[in-house]
Amino acid sequence: MAHEDPHGLPESESATALATEGVWRVVVLNDPVNLMSYVVMVFKKVFGFDEPKARRHMLEVHEQGRSVVWVGLREKAEAYVFTLQQWHLTAVLEPDEAH
Repeated sequence: MAHEDPHGLPESESATALATEGVWRVVVLNDPVNLMSYVVMVFKKVFGFDEPKARRHMLEVHEQGRSVVWVGLREKAEAYVFTLQQWHLTAVLEPDEAH
């Protein structure tokens, strides 16, 4: 498995790109429509999460109303938000002020 930094960025992403573009979060919000098992399946398909990680994020959405499922450069974050919306999940993009 390729090494990634704690923000989910491949090693090839430059510090310059981060400095000019900033870091963004993909946040999934709770909704009254999707079944928990469906959300787990989507997380596994879209992000390649294993079952425990997918369930952990799904439970965070269910219990806390939101879960940060990915952090990184804006272009990739926007693509993830779009993909999650295509799967009918409520996903938003937020700037990560911690970076």
